[in-house]
Amino acid sequence: MSDAITAVWAAIDADPNYVVELTSELVRIPSVNPKFEQTAGLNEEAAVQGVIDKRLKAEGFATEQWDVFPGRPNLVANWDGSEDKSFILCGHIDVVPTGDGAGWARKPFSGEIADGRVWGRGAVDMKGGVAACMAAAHAIRKAGIKLDGRLSIHTVVDEEAGGFGAMDAVKRGKLAKRALIAEPTWGNVVPAEGGLTWVRVTIFGKAAHAGWRFNSIFPQPHVAGRLEPGVNAIELANRFLSALRDFEMSRCRNTWHPLVPAGLATINPGVIRGGAGLGPDGNPLIMSNAAIIPDVVTIDLDYKFLPNEKFEDVKAEFESFVHHFAAADAWMRDNPPKILWDLFDLNFPPLNTPVDHPLVKSVVAHATSVQAKAPEVKGFEAVTDAAHYAGAGVVPVIYGPSGDGFHGKNECVDIPSLIETTKVIAATVIDNCGTR
Repeated sequence: MSDAITAVWAAIDADPNYVVELTSELVRIPSVNPKFEQTAGLNEEAAVQGVIDKRLKAEGFATEQWDVFPGRPNLVANWDGSEDKSFILCGHIDVVPTGDGAGWARKPFSGEIADGRVWGRGAVDMKGGVAACMAAAHAIRKAGIKLDGRLSIHTVVDEEAGGFGAMDAVKRGKLAKRALIAEPTWGNVVPAEGGLTWVRVTIFGKAAHAGWRFNSIFPQPHVAGRLEPGVNAIELANRFLSALRDFEMSRCRNTWHPLVPAGLATINPGVIRGGAGLGPDGNPLIMSNAAIIPDVVTIDLDYKFLPNEKFEDVKAEFESFVHHFAAADAWMRDNPPKILWDLFDLNFPPLNTPVDHPLVKSVVAHATSVQAKAPEVKGFEAVTDAAHYAGAGVVPVIYGPSGDGFHGKNECVDIPSLIETTKVIAATVIDNCGTR
């Protein structure tokens, strides 16, 4: 271990409460993502960024804020240095709602420090990780270490609703060679996560009075002077969902990645709407009249794929499946389903950093040094902002603290893991940025 890392770890050990108290301070500022809940006093992302901005300026960072959405700013802070050794530490500052507070042993935004933990919404997801990034930089400066490479700290909004804060930072060119996203990993090192997109399949039928449904089930030749039977789009959608399940099972059975659990490549039908008429929003206009044979169904899918799969290949495979499904039906051959990719602009590219990459090896080595339990190198079942940096050519890894109540009640982060995470992040920064 280098003298620089030894000095920085000594600085962290000399003031272990720094990261703990900073985590508590950030948790005490409610920053619920307003896309989920808009309540006065709860949507304080800008206030969180204000605290972070002031702290990072005191550490000598040049800071920049801009609104991704009105009143919802991203923050990027930089220590200048070489671009060849540039490094990003990233975390999101929005949190999910707490519910009505029932079942919480402590107030949801108390930030209470008790029983070896910091308690409150956002403690582990992921203000503890954000605090660890800031505390690592604080210890590096306190130890008098000068980095060779540029160090950036990104604190972004809207991760919980699709990662649009990180997406906006990437679009603005806020990049580096490598990145560490401090999401909670319970001491494990995560260089891989699957891709995710939302896709809408629209299935078309033919509207008619429900009295002519008989003929839609048992087709008869059309007789002049009689009303034409309808084609029930909901019934077609039911057949499609059955076929989709078989297709999903085939994908899960025949695709794999060594770091993620079997069956990760799921296709979840999350929202289904059926009715008559296609509205300007792409959904049925009339969804409350059972006397109409529905002529349109929309199915919104949460579509996951593996870290080693390319979106272009996944897209082509699914479109081929839909084409062959429709080709087996006389009506759908002439009226094929419509596929809309990147629904609501939600798209997470896959992350697949090699396990032998120097960044991964650095995190593993330092985590092994400070943790009681050796880290596992594994994939992430969910998706994180690491995806957006990976999609822009940055090499990321995910590593962060341990805790409980993730998106649930009584959320908390373990204090020993906060200190360990700070040490690992600081040492990884020194490895990757170098010193001068």
